[in-house]
Amino acid sequence: MIGLLIAVYDFAELFAKPMAGFVADKRGMKVTLIAGLFIFIFGSLLFLVISPDFLLLVRFVQGLGAAALSTVSITLVAKYFSEGRGKTFGIYNAIKGAGYVIAPAFGGFLVHGYGFSAIFVVSAGVGVVALLLSFFLPRDRQSGEKLKDDDDEITLKQFFIVFREPRLLPIYAVIVINMFMVSILFGFLPVYTHSIGYTALESGTVVSVGSLSYLLVQPFAGYLADKVEIRITVLVGLLLSSVTIISATFTAGVVLLVLVILAGVGIGTVWTNSDALVSTMVDENRLGAGMGAAQSFKEFGDMIGPLLIGLITQFYGVHVGFITCGVLALIFLCVLARSRTLGPGRLSS
Repeated sequence: MIGLLIAVYDFAELFAKPMAGFVADKRGMKVTLIAGLFIFIFGSLLFLVISPDFLLLVRFVQGLGAAALSTVSITLVAKYFSEGRGKTFGIYNAIKGAGYVIAPAFGGFLVHGYGFSAIFVVSAGVGVVALLLSFFLPRDRQSGEKLKDDDDEITLKQFFIVFREPRLLPIYAVIVINMFMVSILFGFLPVYTHSIGYTALESGTVVSVGSLSYLLVQPFAGYLADKVEIRITVLVGLLLSSVTIISATFTAGVVLLVLVILAGVGIGTVWTNSDALVSTMVDENRLGAGMGAAQSFKEFGDMIGPLLIGLITQFYGVHVGFITCGVLALIFLCVLARSRTLGPGRLSS
């Protein structure tokens, strides 16, 4: 049931993120963000007034609202920070990632001390705070002024343009593959460490170190993307993570710990710099849709990765799962390295 609750939230975000970005491009970032927060607050409070049997519906509504918040917030980073955008993306993603790390522990504390409903009350409260802060954001346009895209019509043809853009397709593929790496490092690494005799505490320590390296590298990776060709940083990050993932299941002790740290560095670099790269390759009037599509592909990889790797691990063992994921990434990396379609030069001069 827990897996289903997570899946329905991710499923809502999978489709809602690009749509939220598309609507934000047409109707304005601020109004889309506020609408998303209202939906999230409504979904959180809904749990208090309906039967727990409808918890899946609550999670779905929350996912719809959170999709708008996630997409618009990362798009605003790109809009407000044309200079030093890579570093800003890195800081944004590190803070957001820290929330993913802290939230489960805090949620467990709330459930233990105050009951399951407390999670939804606190979620609504956080949504209200974000809503109040969003009112202080600058307007997308002055009174009587149109957004840069003069065509206000919302059509399916326009919506799917960003998914068919040839220059963006390789980046989307990198994003999906990187999410496979995330699944391996944070989902299946404990399976391997258990198989070689690690205790639960030792396994948790190894995964925590990997998580820390993944979070801390992102501002530095973004800073590097401001200075050198961002395409190279993404390719090097993918190379680093794939090689270390392949090597990890042949090691233990200090060597394993070092490889996990390097894998976290590679994954974190690709995570944040792929976002920054997408932001440089879409027209300004389609920035929300482009960023929303990138976030949607993250959700897709997050959903498919554990399933695929889990099946391989189930039938052939954890070693084969790690190696298969790493080899697939290397094969794709070679194709990308020979192609010049993956991205422009620098983020800023």
